[in-house]
Amino acid sequence: MLDTVIYQSSGENELFIQKTRDELPPQASGEQSHTVAVDEAQTYQEMDGFGASFTDSAAYLIHQVLDSKQRAELMVKLFDAKQGIGLSVLRNPMGASDYARDFYSYNDLPAGETDLELKQFSIEHDEADIIPLLQEAMKLNPDLKLMASPWSPPGWMKTSGSMIGGELKQEYYSVYADYFVHYIQGYAEHGLSIYAITPQNEALYSPGHYPGMIMLPAAQADFIKHHLKPRFRAHGIHTKILCYDHNWDKPEYPLEVLEQAGEEVDGVAWHWYGGKPSAQTQVYEAFPDKEVHFTEGSGGEWIPPFEQAFSNVMRTGIEILRNYSKSLVLWNMALDEQNGPTVPGFGTSTCRGIVTVNQQTKDLTYTLDYYALAHFSKCIRPKAVRVASTSGELVRSVAFKNTDGSVAVVLFNDSDKAENVTLQVRGEECLRFSMEAKSALTFCTA
Repeated sequence: MLDTVIYQSSGENELFIQKTRDELPPQASGEQSHTVAVDEAQTYQEMDGFGASFTDSAAYLIHQVLDSKQRAELMVKLFDAKQGIGLSVLRNPMGASDYARDFYSYNDLPAGETDLELKQFSIEHDEADIIPLLQEAMKLNPDLKLMASPWSPPGWMKTSGSMIGGELKQEYYSVYADYFVHYIQGYAEHGLSIYAITPQNEALYSPGHYPGMIMLPAAQADFIKHHLKPRFRAHGIHTKILCYDHNWDKPEYPLEVLEQAGEEVDGVAWHWYGGKPSAQTQVYEAFPDKEVHFTEGSGGEWIPPFEQAFSNVMRTGIEILRNYSKSLVLWNMALDEQNGPTVPGFGTSTCRGIVTVNQQTKDLTYTLDYYALAHFSKCIRPKAVRVASTSGELVRSVAFKNTDGSVAVVLFNDSDKAENVTLQVRGEECLRFSMEAKSALTFCTA
């Protein structure tokens, strides 16, 4: 019998609890069993990992509101693979997003001014909270990969003259490409390598109350092919370029970009706020040499009951991975008791962080997203390769083989009642047990 480690979540008060085989509920007699068979011979994508974002708001809360002891404990629980859940991918905004204390880019100028040589470019803002946290995370997990996405270029580069709305002026395409180069070089000076970037967060959405910009597929293809990638080559930069960075409901966008600029694009980034994860496979099958990444999904009060919210992350997470994604990145690493801070004029926030930092009491709370991520990140380690596993509408599964030879299987009972499950790994029956409705289980051979 294989040596195993088992983690189970079966309710709000039992989240990611380590269990022995004998502690799992026995199968109900007379009921059909769902057999989940893992086939290591069938292999798919290699994982980069799991994580969230050190937005300006999240970094401020963790770095300034928490005391040093709380912060040290949190960082270990987030990034250490043994004492924590070993998060290994961070995707940070380049400048202000909706979750920032104010509007800022790395080259803000008074109205009417321009800076074509980017002489006033500075990442000083990030040196206060974001960069120190990234450096600490890298110490705790040297496998950590950093991604970056702008919500908006500096306002002076845009038709709106503001970080809100508008499009990138064509005469500034090359300047904006240099803006990315400066960002990557600036981070490198702090010992931080940027693994991948996207040219624009949610390129088909232009919010009226926080930074954003429309960048249509033809414009994005032009920008990548004729400006961004050539500047990367000229400066010896090997940072990956991922296109799109938006919802599953418009696969025609990345398809168009890949058709026009495919040689200069490394992959596609996706969000979960519209459409279905099968869009990832649709584009992957058209361009199988391009990577698939899931770069943003937030939970929040629009799915208020605990069970439905936890179920959403587990169900969707499994399907994201079964549709070729190399990463699974949620949104804010931390938010406060008001689901903020947010940029001035944003209004009411309903998003949920991985942790909650109460600015009044200084209390630190781990949310359901932390424990849902744990079901994936604790046992599916960087460079793990997805292998085939039986998965249905009721009992969903995804399985990976780690570099040390161990096999990790994540299971979620999407049924409204308990279901019998039989797990088969390496040709032998590893577990026979009953899964409560909407419960999750992670199984890993030791």
